[in-house]
Amino acid sequence: MSDDGNRAFVLGLDGVPWPLVRPWIEAGELPAFAELIETGAAGPLRSTTPANTPVAWPSIATGTWPDRHGLYEFMKLGSDYSQRPYNREDLRQPPLWELLSPAVVANVPMTYPAGGVGDDGAMVAGMMTSSTDAAGFTQPARLGEAIREEIPDYRVGLRWHEYGEDRRDEFLADFASLFEARRELLRSLTEREDWRLFFFTFTAPDRLQHLIWDEEVILEHYRELDAVLAEVMTYCDRLGATLYVVSDHGFGPISRVVNVNRALADAGLLTPKRSTGARGVLSRAGVSKSTVLNALARIGIDDETLVERLPASVVDSVARAVPGDHALYDVDSAQTRAFLHGLGSVYVNDTSRFDDGAVAPGERDRVKSEVMSALAAVTDPETGERVLSVRDGDDLNPEDEFAPDVVVEGVEGYHVKPGLADETVVDADGIAGYHRPEGVLFARGPPIAADIAVEGATVVDVAPTLLHGLGEPVPAAAHGRVLTELFEPGSPPATRDVVERDHASSDAATDGPGSDEAVEERLRGLGYL
Repeated sequence: MSDDGNRAFVLGLDGVPWPLVRPWIEAGELPAFAELIETGAAGPLRSTTPANTPVAWPSIATGTWPDRHGLYEFMKLGSDYSQRPYNREDLRQPPLWELLSPAVVANVPMTYPAGGVGDDGAMVAGMMTSSTDAAGFTQPARLGEAIREEIPDYRVGLRWHEYGEDRRDEFLADFASLFEARRELLRSLTEREDWRLFFFTFTAPDRLQHLIWDEEVILEHYRELDAVLAEVMTYCDRLGATLYVVSDHGFGPISRVVNVNRALADAGLLTPKRSTGARGVLSRAGVSKSTVLNALARIGIDDETLVERLPASVVDSVARAVPGDHALYDVDSAQTRAFLHGLGSVYVNDTSRFDDGAVAPGERDRVKSEVMSALAAVTDPETGERVLSVRDGDDLNPEDEFAPDVVVEGVEGYHVKPGLADETVVDADGIAGYHRPEGVLFARGPPIAADIAVEGATVVDVAPTLLHGLGEPVPAAAHGRVLTELFEPGSPPATRDVVERDHASSDAATDGPGSDEAVEERLRGLGYL
């Protein structure tokens, strides 16, 4: 490759929070991170709203908020209320690896099926990939063959949600195996030197912190990340590459869960299905989705086995017939004015967007106001304090008519879920931590100034800053700004004007690569469905 400063390495650390990592750096626990601060730029990185993986990583990669890049949740909502996993082909704006070639990309969420890196690039698809055997796991396909042969323990993710407190040691052993295999992949890919962009993400911090919020355990893992960082810094120094270390969101402990669809039902905005006909018979007999699944689990049949062995149509028909508290199967859509989809997207059920809509388009704004008022008023009965942050979707995502009408997040200590549980606010069970908006940004390399404190940076600023630092035009569609304060005074990026270039955007809907059931099951294992 050419002169120093002509390459960029992005090291993604999913879920690493600035308020947690900074004190450990100052205490001398993380020497490689400390060197990053001393010789480069560092500070908090504000995430998307909501601060969730499927929204934030595309924002980092494209420099746009979701109303331009097009991803709002893990699952794409259809007009008939059906859901399918979002995939790389749903992305409407070009990510960094389509703008910089050659590119090496690995384990970045929402990149399945692998592609878009050209004939001279390489991609290992990340979260949303059903398995390492799936078509689309890598580009080129021979890279997947090499991974399966040389790193046999490599897997896409860890189903942390299936481990309880009684299986903590088992989880930590499996977690260590996952991390070591990911590290082996990084070392293998860094044998390549012919690249302009290298983008590699570790999702391990997120998985650990969801299940175990124990700062001693977390610090031990961060020391391992620090060792990885030291290796990457040495590699970047040797190649003259600029290094960016970013996280998609922060993290913090939680103790309570907010069942938003229950809150909407209590406010008269959502109508659960009535237990009539076959549902009524099953309900009176004490049969529900949870009792069926628990009974099957006792004989060794879990929901993954059901999804693998039964056609989707069978699973759907049974799920609609058996009573329960599922946000998709147990809601009477024709009688519902608003509902939560996914991790924070509330939709008004209007007739212009949904097949069984119950709200006329002219009434949409009025119902939205009613929804916002109802959710903003939700309090924890134990404290009397409000538990939700409620935002107008039109303010956050003004350019997309199918964007959520209202976006909700739990305040600190609370986590949003879509279930139709009996109570709105309940104790968290099987989850110890959840996302917060303040992640991290570090930068170091030939054009980066030393000992610079970053202020006010957001996830959409990463791509424009990286491109400008390499002397490349910034996409005209980018929402983010170039963080010119990161660059050494007098350096080329600090003195040249920011140039913009139009890139074609894609509004075409896709049907996905075909293994939706397996991907949905992985999301259940990760606690997201």
